[in-house]
Amino acid sequence: MSIRLKIILVVLPLIVASVVLAGMSSYFSAAASVTRIATQFLSFKASELQKYADGQYKLLAENGLAGRPDMEAAAKSAVGSFARSILRSPTEAIVALGDDGSLAMSAGAALPSASELPALIAFDGSGASGFSTIKMGGSERVASRFRFEPFGWTVLVTEDRAAFYGDVEAIFRFTMLVLAASVALSVLLLLLTARYLTRPLEEVSSAMRRIIGSNDFSERVPVEYKDEIGQLSHTFNMMLGELGKAYESIKRFAFDAAVAQKKEMKIRNIFQLYVPKDVIDEYFQNPDSMLVGDNRLVSVLFSDIRSFTTISEKMEPDDLVTSLNRYFSLMVDTIMDQGGVVDKYIGDAIMAIFGAPTKHDDDALRSVLAGLEMSSALEAFNRGQRERGKPEFRIGVGINYGIVTVGNIGCEKKMNYTVIGDAVNLASRLEGATKKYLQPILMSQSVRDRVAGTVTCRQVDTVAVKGKTEGVRIYTARTRLGPDETRAWPIHAEALAAYYSRDFTRAADGFREVLDLLPEDRPAALFLDRSLGFSRAAPGPGWDGVEILTEK
Repeated sequence: MSIRLKIILVVLPLIVASVVLAGMSSYFSAAASVTRIATQFLSFKASELQKYADGQYKLLAENGLAGRPDMEAAAKSAVGSFARSILRSPTEAIVALGDDGSLAMSAGAALPSASELPALIAFDGSGASGFSTIKMGGSERVASRFRFEPFGWTVLVTEDRAAFYGDVEAIFRFTMLVLAASVALSVLLLLLTARYLTRPLEEVSSAMRRIIGSNDFSERVPVEYKDEIGQLSHTFNMMLGELGKAYESIKRFAFDAAVAQKKEMKIRNIFQLYVPKDVIDEYFQNPDSMLVGDNRLVSVLFSDIRSFTTISEKMEPDDLVTSLNRYFSLMVDTIMDQGGVVDKYIGDAIMAIFGAPTKHDDDALRSVLAGLEMSSALEAFNRGQRERGKPEFRIGVGINYGIVTVGNIGCEKKMNYTVIGDAVNLASRLEGATKKYLQPILMSQSVRDRVAGTVTCRQVDTVAVKGKTEGVRIYTARTRLGPDETRAWPIHAEALAAYYSRDFTRAADGFREVLDLLPEDRPAALFLDRSLGFSRAAPGPGWDGVEILTEK
C-alpha cells in the first residue's frame, strides 16, 4: 500500500468527522437559538396580552366599574380586539377558555373543534402558565398559556407547529447541503495535499534508483527530506488545529453578534412605544447609570380629565373604553413628541417628566409646549366626540420645574423608574388648581421664568398650595392670543400690580375692564371680588396677597 493511500485513509476520516461535528454543532446551536427566540416571541405576545387584560381590568377597578357585566363585557371585547391586533401571520391563533370549558374568546382562523375541546379542557386543568404542545383546529400547535383570574379565563397564544419549526427545518436542510459540499471539498483538498506531501519522498526514491542504476556512489541522498517532511506534517497538523479553533471562534462570535443585534433591535422596537429613542440610546450606552438615583432639575407635568365620573356615567362601557384609548393615544404622542417620558397613569390622569433620564437645556419649554399642544389635540379629539354624539372631555394641566430625586424606586420584586419630591407635589397641586381658576394650564414661577421669552404668559394668582405656607406665583399660557385677550392681558397685569401694592380701587377698575373684554374670565372675577372686599375693609399690615388653597 502506497504512502499516499495511507495518508488518505488516515486523514480522511479525521477531516470528515471534524467537518460533520462542526456542521452538526452549528446546526444544533442555531436550531436551539431559533427555537428559543420563537418561543420567547410567542411568550412575549402572551405577556403583552396579559398586561393589556390587566390594564383593562385595572381601569374598571379604579373607576369602580368592576363587577358590572356590561363593563366587563366591554373590557373582554377590548381584550379580544387587542388579541386580534397582535396576530402577525395567518397561522397564529389566540383562544380563551372559560372555567366551564367554553370558548370565551378567539382570534385567528384556527379554532378548537367540539371533539378537541375535552382535551383542551383537561390541558387547562392545571391553570398554570407555560409553554406546551396541543391539538387544535385539526393540527398540532405550540401554545403559550396564562391564567387571567378576573375573567376566569385560561388564554392560549398558539402557532402552527409546522410554521413554528419551519426555520429549524430550513437550517437542517442547509446544514446537510453545506456538510455534503464540505466533505466533497475536503476529499478533493486531501488528494491534492497528499500528492504535494509525497512528492519529496518520490524525489528521494528517484534519487535512490538513479544511484543504484548508475552505481555512482558519490551521489548523495539529502537526508534532510525526512526531517522536512516530518516538520511539514507537524506544522500542517498544527495549522489545521489552529485554523479549526479560529473557525469555531469566528462562527461563535458571528452567531453571538447576530443574536445580540436581533435582541437589541427587538428591545428597541418594543421600548420605543413607551420612551423616546434618545432615552433608549442612553440606556444601551450606559445601562448602569439608569439604576443610580440622583437629584436633578426636571419639569413635571400632570394632566387630568375633569368630571370623569360624570362622563363615564353618560357613556356605554365600550364607548368609554374606546374614547379613553383614543384620548390617551393623542396625549401620550404629544408628550413624547416634545421629548417627555410618561411616568405613570393615575386613573384617568397622566404624569410626565421632562429632563430624565435624558436632560435637555429647554426641558421647561418642552413641557409647556406639550401642555399647550395637549389642549390643541383635545380640540381635535372633541370634534370626533361631537361627531359620534359622545360627551366632550375637558382637562387641566399643571407644570412645575424644580429639583427632584430621580431613580429606580421600589423593592427587588418591583421597581419603577420615577421622580419624587416637593416639585412633583406642586405640579400635582397646580393641576388641581386649574378647576378653581378655570384655566387649561397652570405653571409655577420657575417654569414661567424659563419660557417667558417664547410663550405668552399671564399671572393668575399668588398661592400657597395645601401643605405649604410659602406663596408661589402661578401663571397660565396660550399658544396665541385673540384680539380681546391681547388687550385684556396687559390690563390684568397692571391691575395685579395695583392689587399687590394695596391700591384696591384702581385694581378693581382694571379687573372690571378685563371682564368687559373677557366676561367669562375667572381670574379677573376672583380678583375683582377680593379688591372690592379689601376696598371696604383693608387687610392687616402683614398681608402679602397670598391666597391659601385648601383643596388639592
